[in-house]
Amino acid sequence: MSVRVVEAVPSRWMLNWATVRVLAGRDVIRFFRQRFRVVGALVQPVVFWFVLGSGFGGSFRLRGAEGVGYMQFFFPGVVAMVLLFSTIFATITVIEDRREGFLQCVLAGPGSRLSLVIGKSAGSALIALLQAGLFLLLAPLAGVRLSAVDWPLLCAVMVLSALAMTGVGFSMAWWINSTTGYHAVMSVLLIPAWVLSGAMFPIESAGPILGAVMRINPMRFVVEGVRRALFGSLGAVDGGGSAARDVLALLLFASVSVGISAWRVSRRE
Repeated sequence: MSVRVVEAVPSRWMLNWATVRVLAGRDVIRFFRQRFRVVGALVQPVVFWFVLGSGFGGSFRLRGAEGVGYMQFFFPGVVAMVLLFSTIFATITVIEDRREGFLQCVLAGPGSRLSLVIGKSAGSALIALLQAGLFLLLAPLAGVRLSAVDWPLLCAVMVLSALAMTGVGFSMAWWINSTTGYHAVMSVLLIPAWVLSGAMFPIESAGPILGAVMRINPMRFVVEGVRRALFGSLGAVDGGGSAARDVLALLLFASVSVGISAWRVSRRE
C-alpha cells in the first residue's frame, strides 16, 4: 500500500510577503556592506548643518519666536534633507537591478508586481529612516528637549515622508534607464523642492509668488511636521496649520507617489 505525500502549496499572500521581505532585506544589507556610503550618510548632514547653521546664524530672525537660533530652526530641514537624499541614493538601485537583470527575474517569479514595488520601497524607506534616526541623536545640540518631543507625530511624519519620497524616486528610476540621467532629473526636481519647503528660510520671509509655491510644496509638510514634533509651538509660528494637517497631507503624498510607482511597474513594457 503506497502512501501519497501532498506538498503544501504556498499561498499567494505568502509568496508576495516573501518577495517583499527578500527585496527589502537585500537593500538594507547592501547598504551596510558599502562602508563609504555609511560614513557619508553620517558625516554629510552633520557638516551641512554646522556649516550653514553657523554661517547664517548671525543674520537670522524668526518673527514671533524670539531667541530661536538658525541652527535650531534649520535642524528639522536637515532631517528632511537626510530623508530626501537617502531615498534618492537608495532608489537608484532600481536602475542598477534592472540593468543587471535582477528585477526581471523577480518579475518572472511567483510574487506580484505590487510586492516588488512594496519590497523595494520598504528597503529604501528603512535605509532613509535609519540615517535620519542617527542624525536625530544630535537633537539636544539643537536645543531639543527629548522629554518634550512628540514621538508619535515624529515617527508618523518620518515614516510617511520616507515612503512618499521613495515612491517619487522609484517611479523616476523605473522610467529613466541611466543613473546619470536619474541624478540630473532628481537634482532638478527635488533639491529645489527641499529649498522651497521652509527648510532654509521661513515662508513668511519669501515674496508673494515664492511664498505661494512654498505653501503648495508637499515637502513643506515634511519640514513643518518634523519641526512641530521637535519644537512644538515653533512649527506653528513658522507655518501655521496643525499636526493632523501635516500627517494627512503626507499620507496623501505617500499614497499618490507609491500608487504611481505601482502603476508604472504594472504596465507591460
